[in-house]
Amino acid sequence: MESMLIDRVQNSLRDLLYPDAIFKCELLCAEFPSETNLQLLARCYLQSNKSYAAYHILKGTQKPQSRYLFAISCFQMDLLNEAEMALCPSNEPSAEVPNGAAGHYLLGLIYRYTDRIKIAVQQFNQALSIDPLLWSAYEELCKLGAAGEAASVFGESASECIQKQYLSHDVGPQLQASIEDHSLISGRQMSDSVSPRHLRHLHGNNMKDSSLNHNGAVFSGSAASQPSNGVHHNISFYNTPSPMATQTSGVAPPPVIRNMVPNGPSSSSAGTDASPKSTVKSTLQAPPRRKVFDEGKLRKISGRLFSDSGPRRSTRLAGETGPIASLSGINVAGNGTNHSTKNPTGSKLGSTTSRSVTLRKGQSWSTENFNEGVRPDLDDSRSNATTTSGSSPSPDTRSCERDSSVLSIGRGSMSISKVTSGASEVLSLLKVLGEGYRLSCLYRCQDALDVFLQLPHKHYNTGWVLSQVGKAHFELVDYLEAERAFSNARLASPYSLVGMDIYSTVLYHLKEDMKLSYLAQELISTDRLAPQSWCAMGNCYSMQKDHETALKNFQRAVQLNSRFAYAHTLCGHEYVALEDFENGIKSYQNALQVDSRHYNAWYGLAMIFLRQEKYEFSEHHFRRALNINPRSSVIMCYLGTSLHTLKRNAEALAVMEKAITADKKNPLPMYQKANILVSMEDFDGALQVLEELKEYAPHETSVYALMGKIYKRRHMYDMAMLHFGLALDLKPSATDVATIKVTYCLT
Repeated sequence: MESMLIDRVQNSLRDLLYPDAIFKCELLCAEFPSETNLQLLARCYLQSNKSYAAYHILKGTQKPQSRYLFAISCFQMDLLNEAEMALCPSNEPSAEVPNGAAGHYLLGLIYRYTDRIKIAVQQFNQALSIDPLLWSAYEELCKLGAAGEAASVFGESASECIQKQYLSHDVGPQLQASIEDHSLISGRQMSDSVSPRHLRHLHGNNMKDSSLNHNGAVFSGSAASQPSNGVHHNISFYNTPSPMATQTSGVAPPPVIRNMVPNGPSSSSAGTDASPKSTVKSTLQAPPRRKVFDEGKLRKISGRLFSDSGPRRSTRLAGETGPIASLSGINVAGNGTNHSTKNPTGSKLGSTTSRSVTLRKGQSWSTENFNEGVRPDLDDSRSNATTTSGSSPSPDTRSCERDSSVLSIGRGSMSISKVTSGASEVLSLLKVLGEGYRLSCLYRCQDALDVFLQLPHKHYNTGWVLSQVGKAHFELVDYLEAERAFSNARLASPYSLVGMDIYSTVLYHLKEDMKLSYLAQELISTDRLAPQSWCAMGNCYSMQKDHETALKNFQRAVQLNSRFAYAHTLCGHEYVALEDFENGIKSYQNALQVDSRHYNAWYGLAMIFLRQEKYEFSEHHFRRALNINPRSSVIMCYLGTSLHTLKRNAEALAVMEKAITADKKNPLPMYQKANILVSMEDFDGALQVLEELKEYAPHETSVYALMGKIYKRRHMYDMAMLHFGLALDLKPSATDVATIKVTYCLT
């Protein structure tokens, strides 16, 4: 009953029928209370997003897998201290982190969100050393700015680690099974001396063992992700292999090669080839089968074995062994009795023809057809003589068994080559993706774009890669290219919300109100519980200057995911627009608690301090933002402005020059440079910069207004009136109009 309930629970989980799985698992825990079954119940609740239930179920448990699942539930409930205690108990400082790489990754997240960045980096690196394909760990390292080059992380050492992991679980057991085959041959002589009563006794014991092995396998399977100890037990020739043990062993049985009994007591012939194209060239006759004990009892024993064996759990094992196993029948050599099977190739042999194939580890009993009409009474002396002569294998039988071992080892070498080539292909792809993402997180956006272009066409046009390309263009302030990349990402993966918060900000800067409104509606209809959807909706209202409604939408995004840093930052922007600087500072600080490298929050704090005329604080926060994103022309420009207000004009001019070089398309650094030169009364240099700026921004009102101001201070009133008029002709905002008129009247 227990094994059946566990099997049905796991089937329900595979079919995503979570309420059904929970109901059956509750029955299981009521009937068979154990910590292993509680783990399965907690998994059911965790997969149905009920972490609070898993928390109460697993509280106080001690097994490593229970501690990991309990930590997962605590992390989802934002109980980070309890999650850390579950993974690293204070009373056991030397205890290993449960669940290997996944446990270290979870512990790294806990350290990251509790602002222990160095220890978090160590945990993520440890997770990668255990499982080099754990992309999430490398992704977190990139976000923290602590990731190594992808070529080194996903290099030769990673390939060797992957091969060891796969071969220890797959090819290793196959090679071990081929070695154990030789030990089975050596035990045949002893098996012939076993009496029929002893054989029946052994059959009955094996039926009990198969039931126990089956239950044990199910229990171990319920605790997913637990590493295998890699121990493979030898099966004695006396023990009948259990079909259930074969199904739950997780090891593909070695191939079987057909062995032919020689024609006559002294003749010998070669066995058949193991390839599917091999055929039996001659029909070899064997002596008549001798009945040593009651066959009816043996059929009853065999029938019970078949009835106890359920359907094969792993279709993968059946798929791998089917084509090879179908080429040969399975016979049990012992006690002078040969059990013939049907010929799979379609050729019909006589009723006295039999095939003798040695029993191999991991193979289940196949349906046996016991020949009827055999002479029941035989001479005792003749029977003993036959038994004695059949106890030692013929040379051809031994050669066939050696060929079988070679074939098994050949299969293992083929698996090794597959694992090696597969690991190489996956790692080569991760090298490009990882390096591009690492450069993007370091805000080396142009370098990241160049790396992403190295991807094959089918991988470049995936939603994730196109979203990363869009983010890179966004950081380069190339909003048109960013919009194109994000729109292609939407076409490639309309169900994915990755990067859609940035896409909405791109449309906000492009003043594409129709596209932004459509995007917000699409995202809300796709997933109302995603923070990206509400960020897009908030940007839509912010563009319409409805800052209060926009703030509510951004707060909804924070409510859905308190670890979504960009939502906190957007809340801060709206508070600043409402001139609520105190709450704006709190929102930016909340964003930095989630992600200390979120430079937008540092920039927002610096802008608040700049408006509050706290220039020292402003400079500090601008420098923090610039350390994270050293290629941002906008941050350099405002840092120069802060330095200018602190009367550090030489430093301000140097920063402005860097900003101009970083992005020549950005007119703001050139305009601020002209302002600094005006304050230093270098009017000729300022006019030269503004004349150059007119070519980049011919419709900027502020450029002509500043030129008019310079001409006025140089007492060139005609030129001043001309440029003031040009500024007014460009229809500036009401505030700018008032400023220009005041300046014009003063002339």
